[in-house]
Formats: sequence, C-alpha cells, structure tokens
Amino acid sequence: MDIIRILIVATSHDRLGDSGRKTGAWLEELAIPFYIFKEAGALITLASPKGGEVPLDPKSESIIVSTSTIRRFQKDPEAIALLEHSLPLSTQRAQDFDLVYLAGGHGPAWDFAGNGVLKELLEDFDRQHKLIGAVSHGAAGLLALKNALGEPLVKGRRLTAFSNSEEQVSGLTAIMPLLLQSALTGLGALYSQGPDFEKYIVIDGNIITGQNAASAREVARQLLTGLKELSKGSFIGPVAQSN
Repeated sequence: MDIIRILIVATSHDRLGDSGRKTGAWLEELAIPFYIFKEAGALITLASPKGGEVPLDPKSESIIVSTSTIRRFQKDPEAIALLEHSLPLSTQRAQDFDLVYLAGGHGPAWDFAGNGVLKELLEDFDRQHKLIGAVSHGAAGLLALKNALGEPLVKGRRLTAFSNSEEQVSGLTAIMPLLLQSALTGLGALYSQGPDFEKYIVIDGNIITGQNAASAREVARQLLTGLKELSKGSFIGPVAQSN
C-alpha cells in the first residue's frame, strides 16, 4: 500500500470570546490521533487557519487530565515542532492527502466556522470522495460546507459533535459564538449523542465524527479503517458507536 498522507487541521484561536480566558486546541485530540496515524506509517501535515504556533487550551495540558500519551507528545521533538510550525491552511490542497482530520478544543468554534479557505478545502475532499474526520468542536468546520446541489453538506447526514449539555456542564454556553449541536440540527443534520464526556462516534459515508475528546482514539482508528474500505471501492455505511 502507498504511504498514507494525512492532513490534521487545528485551530489558531486562543481566547474564549471577551472573557479573557485562554483556549485553543485540546491536546488529547491532537496527541492520540497523531500517534495512531504515525504508527500506521502515515506522513502527517499539521495546518491551521493562520499557520505558525497552534495554541493549546491550558486545561488540556493540566496534570489533572494528563495521560501517558499526552506526556509522550509533550516531550516529543517531532510533535512539538509540528505544533510550533503548523502550515497555513491556504497552502494545502485536498489532492495531496488521503484524508483530513479536524481536531477540536473550543478554538475551532471561532475560526473553523465560516472559514472560507477551510470550506473550499473540505469541499474538495468531499468531491474527491476522501475521508473527513472531526472530533468535538472540530465539527465546526463542517457547518459552511455545501454539496453538489448547493445545500448544506450536513443536511440529512448522521453526525455528532460536542453537545449542548456538555457545553452547559463546561459553563461556556453563554460565551460560545455557537452551539454545535444546535447549529448542526439547524442545518438539517441528523445529530445524535452519547452520555456527556464519554466516547461516542458516528460514521456516515466519508464523514466520521466524534462527540468529544474521549472519542478521538476511535475516530482516528475508524479513519484508517475507512481508508482501507475506500481502497476496495466502498464507503462505510451509517454507524453510531458508544462505549
């Protein structure tokens, strides 16, 4: 099999609105897929809307949520170099990759949603029948996409993303520029969710989504599985998975 080429897209946004609090990418949603993809022999490119250093949500680096994978990532020169020198989204082309993965954290709610460059890039992935994965707020990148009929790409598609109830538990409902669950259902997506902060993923054709950080591992695994299925000439059918 040819070398797998994977594009990971992370946020450039580092503030929670006007609250003065820091945000960014959620480290677990970068670290876990990074090593799953790397161990599969993939060549990984990290891009962000602005390029340069990807901000990390300080809470995701906390000792409270730290895991062996997070600690490994924090000490990995290759991983740190990627974070410090992400490429601008505007320099990336769908034809250069086999799949794209949209990492979450709260930052994407500001700079993925309505991002014209990201919209064109992801629509190219879809037109080329390539896999699109998204975890948590990474799904904000799907909101602006259109299908061949000019309708929202998510219309009638089975998806998940960070839920309204998880946002409420996080105490950020009033701060966020949008609530992903509401935004997706408003566009006609067939949104579903599992228990708050527990693994839950949904597979619908070439789109694989995970509800939260706990879902990142399975989304990454299913993207690699889906790539094998595509090489056989078929998409994965609609599937929902939880713990």
